[in-house]
Amino acid sequence: MKSALIVKGLSLLLCMTTWMSVAQVSAVVEPPKNAAISGKIEPEAILHTMETVANWQLNNPSDHDPLDWIRGAGDAGLMALVGISPDAWFRDQMVALGQKNGWQLGKRPYHADDHCVGQTWAELYQIYRDPRMIQPLRERFDFILAHPSQATTLDFNKPRPENVQEKWSWCDALFMAPTAWIRLYSLTGDSRYLDFAVTNWWQTTEYLYDKEEHLFFRDSTYFKRRESNGKKIFWSRGNGWVMAGLVRVLQYLPDNHPDRAKFEKLFKEMAAKVLNCQQADGLWRSSLLDPAGYPLKETSGSGFFTYALAWGVNQGLLDHSTYEVPVTKAWTSLVGCVTPEGRLTHVQPVGADPKKFLESSTEPYGTGAFLLAGSEVYRMALLESSAVKITEIKVHNPAGFWRENETVEVANTHACAILDGQSSRIIPSQMVGESTLFQVDLGPGETRTYQLVDTSACPASLKFPTPVVKTFARYVPERYDDFAWESDRTAHRTYGQALIKAEGTVTSGPDVWIKRDRGLIVDVMYATKHYHEDNGEFMDDFRVGKSRGCGGLGIWDGKVLHSSSNYKTGKLIATGPIRSEFELTYDAWDAGAGRMVSEVKRYRIDAGSWFTHVESTFSSDDHSPLTIGVGLAERSAGPDGVEQVGQDKAEGWQIYWQPEDKPKGTIGTAFVLQKGCITEFTTDNQNLPESKMHEVVPQPTHEGAPAVRNLLAITQVEVGKPFGYFIGACWDRSGDFTNRVQWENYVKRFAERRDQPLEVTATASR
Repeated sequence: MKSALIVKGLSLLLCMTTWMSVAQVSAVVEPPKNAAISGKIEPEAILHTMETVANWQLNNPSDHDPLDWIRGAGDAGLMALVGISPDAWFRDQMVALGQKNGWQLGKRPYHADDHCVGQTWAELYQIYRDPRMIQPLRERFDFILAHPSQATTLDFNKPRPENVQEKWSWCDALFMAPTAWIRLYSLTGDSRYLDFAVTNWWQTTEYLYDKEEHLFFRDSTYFKRRESNGKKIFWSRGNGWVMAGLVRVLQYLPDNHPDRAKFEKLFKEMAAKVLNCQQADGLWRSSLLDPAGYPLKETSGSGFFTYALAWGVNQGLLDHSTYEVPVTKAWTSLVGCVTPEGRLTHVQPVGADPKKFLESSTEPYGTGAFLLAGSEVYRMALLESSAVKITEIKVHNPAGFWRENETVEVANTHACAILDGQSSRIIPSQMVGESTLFQVDLGPGETRTYQLVDTSACPASLKFPTPVVKTFARYVPERYDDFAWESDRTAHRTYGQALIKAEGTVTSGPDVWIKRDRGLIVDVMYATKHYHEDNGEFMDDFRVGKSRGCGGLGIWDGKVLHSSSNYKTGKLIATGPIRSEFELTYDAWDAGAGRMVSEVKRYRIDAGSWFTHVESTFSSDDHSPLTIGVGLAERSAGPDGVEQVGQDKAEGWQIYWQPEDKPKGTIGTAFVLQKGCITEFTTDNQNLPESKMHEVVPQPTHEGAPAVRNLLAITQVEVGKPFGYFIGACWDRSGDFTNRVQWENYVKRFAERRDQPLEVTATASR
C-alpha cells in the first residue's frame, strides 16, 4: 500500500490495511545483520534491524489495551521508524491503528498513562494534517484545562489519596503525558498546552529528582528505601522514561523558551550519571546503583538511555568524544538481544522497581525503546558517514504569531534528504527546478535547524521515506481540456479551448471545487462525473460562467473589464507531493481601444494551504502600464440569502462569503494582492439582468447560483514584468471555517505571513 494512493480520505486506507496479511510482509525480512562493522555502525544495517524488530512486534501484537501506555510507548518507537523507513507499510499500520480506535485516548481523564498514545496521534497528524487525528486529544486536554484536577499532593505514601495519579506523581508519567501536550502545542500553536506541560514537568521534577544523585525516584514511596548494598533505589526503566521524556519535550520546546536552558541542564546532569552507570557489556541493569544485585541485562531502560544519549550527541549537547563510543557499544549490545526473527528479549515486565525476570521476556514498550534508540543511532551514523555532504539550514520566524505549513525553498540541484534538526525524522521534501522544498511549523520568534543531506553519493541501498502526496495538478483532456489543481485543503480548475467548441463557454475565471477532508479528489471527481451533487466528501457548487470566478483578472478601462478567452496551451511543471505548478498561455485579446494584450499565467499551490499563488505576465506592443482588475464572482443572493464582503485596501485583500446554497452550505473566496498596490475596490457591469439576481437554483443536483457581477480590486501592472498574487477558497462544511469571521481572520493572517517571510540561512557544514 503506497501512501500516494490515499486520495479519498483515510477511511479508504483503513479498509486496505486492516485486512493486509502482516505475515506476508514480515516473511520477506531477513534476520537482522550485525549493526556494527569494525566499530562503525552502518545506517542500512541499523534500519534493517529496526524494521525486523518492528515486523515481529506487529506480527505478535500484545493483548494489552491498544490505548494504554504499554502499547502507547511501543507505538512511539514505531513512529520513530516511520520517520526514517522507506517502507510506507509501517506508516499505514499506524494510521489503521488510529482509525480502528477512533483516535481516542485511554478512559481515565487525568491519568498520564492514558495520554501516552496521544504522542502517536499527534505525530500522524504532523504527517497528514487531518484534524480528526487530534480531535479527541484536543478535547481531552481542553477539558483538563477547563476542569483542573483536584489532586493536592504527589505523595504516594499511605494513606494514599485516590486521585494522586491525576498529577504526574510518578517518574514514568514524564514520558507518558508532557510529550503529548507539547506535541499538541507544536501542531496548533496554542501556548496553553505548552505552559501546562512545562509547569507540571517542573512540579514533578522538584518532588522526585534527587539533586545529589542526579536521578529520579520512581515515586515518593522510594524516598527512604534502599537496595541490599545500602544504595538508594533508582530504577533503570523509570529513569529511562524520564530521559526519553526529556528528549521528547526538548524536540518541540521552542529554542527561545525561557526554560530551555533549564531543561538542557537537567538532561546533561542525568546523562553524565547514566553514563557512569553503564556496564561493561554496554547495557544497564534494572537497578542503576546496585547492578550486582540484578546482574541480568535489561533492554527497556537500556533502550531509552541509548536513545537519549545518542540524541544528546546528535544535538551537540553531549561531548562527542565522551559519549559516541558508549552509545555505539550500547546499540551493538541491544542488537545482540534481538532473536533472528526479530523478538527483543531481556525486557523487564511491567512493574515499578528493579526486579529479576526471564531473559526471554519482552513487551511492546521494550520494542518502543529499541526503535527510538535505533532512530537516533541511525541519524548519528548517517551524519557521520563520509559518503554524505551536509548543509545546515536555519529557518527563523520573525513574526509574533505561530506559523503552520510554511514552505521553505533552498537552492539545490542534487538528490537530497531533509533531516529535522531536533529529531531523527526525515522531513518530506520535493525538488522543483533548482530548488528543494520542505515545510516547517514555527512558533513566534522561533528558529529551527534542519540538515540537507546530499544523497547523490550515498549507496543505492540507502533509501528514504516516500512523502504523502498532498498536492496535484494535471491537464484533463477527457474533459474539454480542463487544467485542474488542488492541495489537501482546496481544489480548482480552469478551462481550455475545447470547452468553447463543446458548450460555447468562454471564460478564464478559475473554478472552485470543495471537499470535506484532506484527501486528493481531482481524479475522483472527473471519474464520477457527478460534479454538482454532494458526493459526501467533495463536489462542484461554484458557477463561474463569464465571471472572474475565484481570482481571475482582466484589463479595466474604468467601466468594463476586458477578459481573455479560455487558455490556449498548458505546461505541467510539477505535481506533488508538496507543490504543484503549471503554466498557461492566453491568446491576445482586445483590452479596449484596440490595444491587444496576451498573457502567460503560472499557478502554484502548496500543501496545507487554501491559497494558490498566481503569477501573470502580460505582453503588448504598447509598453505603457496596464490597469487590471482582479475579481471574485458575486453570485445571486436568492430571496433570503445573506452575502458578506470583507476587504482591506492597504493590506491588499478581499474576501467574499457567499449566500448559503441550501443544502450545500457556503463557499468563501478571497484574493491577496501585494501590499499597498490596490487603487480602489469596485464592481463591474452585471453579467445577468436584474430579474435574474434573485434566481433560485434547483438543488441538490444543480450547480450553485450564477454570478451577477464581479467584486474587483483595481491595480496597475507593468508589461513584461510578472505580477504575483494569491487566490483562495474554502467551504463551511469542511469544518475549518464555519463563518465569515473565521475565513476573514485566516486571510488577514495570510497577508501578515506574506509581509513577514521566513528568514532562511544555509551553511555548508561538510
